[in-house]
Amino acid sequence: MKITNSYSFRGELSVPGDKSISHRGIMFGAISNGLTEITNFLQGADCRSTISCFQKLGISMESQGTCVLVHGKGLHGLQAPAQILDVGNSGTTMRLISGILAGQPFESILDGDASIRKRPMKRIFTPLSQMGADFQCWEPAVFPASKKPAASGCAPFTIKGGKLTGIHYTSPVASAQVKSAVLLAGLYAQGETSVTEPKLSRDHAERKLAGFGAEITSISTTASVKPEPALEGQQIHVPGDISSAAYFIALGLITPHSEILIQNVGVNPTRNGILKAALAMGGNLTLHNERTVSGEPVADILVKSSSLHSATIDGSLIPALIDEIPVLAVMAAFADGTTVIGDAQELKVKESDRIAVVTENLTAMGASVTPTQDGMIIEGGKPLHGALIRTHQDHRIAMAFTIAGLNATGETTLDDRNCTVISYPSFYEDLLALTR
Repeated sequence: MKITNSYSFRGELSVPGDKSISHRGIMFGAISNGLTEITNFLQGADCRSTISCFQKLGISMESQGTCVLVHGKGLHGLQAPAQILDVGNSGTTMRLISGILAGQPFESILDGDASIRKRPMKRIFTPLSQMGADFQCWEPAVFPASKKPAASGCAPFTIKGGKLTGIHYTSPVASAQVKSAVLLAGLYAQGETSVTEPKLSRDHAERKLAGFGAEITSISTTASVKPEPALEGQQIHVPGDISSAAYFIALGLITPHSEILIQNVGVNPTRNGILKAALAMGGNLTLHNERTVSGEPVADILVKSSSLHSATIDGSLIPALIDEIPVLAVMAAFADGTTVIGDAQELKVKESDRIAVVTENLTAMGASVTPTQDGMIIEGGKPLHGALIRTHQDHRIAMAFTIAGLNATGETTLDDRNCTVISYPSFYEDLLALTR
């Protein structure tokens, strides 16, 4: 795909439903009693993987457009899968479903694509094993034709669940996926289960589980859940995904003569780090029509062209914008001064090593970027030029560098635009609608 500079972007749009909440709506609905209706569901590849896995576990679902009906069977209603549970590219699916499967009295096998087979799963194996689940990894080169044991800590792997004991787990990383997996396993455990994080990660699981009827508490960076709740099906309206809105926030800020209103965006305080970072960089950004929808704070975000300056982005802000760092780095390249991004080691184990890939691509476009062990240093203000962008099949890299290409001289070429279907299938159509 080839991208050239555009003069300005103006108009209104609504981004697709939040990916994290869409995943959790399917999962929590599946283990609840009765019907769960999810509207504005994200029909991206990752969320469809979650639907597929739960259908293999015996859950009936109906999908029409962005509405999904989940016919839950209760906490103990899942069936042993006759097939491998293929999560595709979805780390959220793999880690969260493992928490649920840890509590089931049967064996399951999980696998995914080449990217997911490289992503670290020991971070969930450790606490779930402490609770009583058993894991065995298999050598991917010969799987599934044969099962050769491996100590990789990655997919493919088998999980044998049942007879769990509640624990208080101190997580070495601030990860909503780890926290959610442990809390979900805690629903099936003997005694209370707690997770303490070094910094607070996104709290959609706590909010949504409470809405379904779980007895769950959150104090500072510790979340706790009591076992065997009677979960009941819910109606959930999924807010727009702030991770998807981030590309249009960046676009509106760095493109001259632009003004974009992004409607119905989730602005959960554990997810709104991109808003705080944009304001810290001098961005002209305001929230309108603030309200609560299905237990989540929602607002319309108005973004106008701005003269950005550098900032230091680190500490407790990082878990609230970890997925937005690629596009934040693009913003930093157009800002005056030197921006420092730190405490973001987690970028190395996403769909790609995002520290390396962002550095590679920004450098190719003429930016001055220095990678560090936990982030990057970006000297902004240098004009960017077109280049070949290697996405490494990472949807967030593709979208971030589309925004960069629209503000660079010359022609920018993406080696893969199709990976955006993972989280934002209509990204290029929505972008075109704003072109002026």
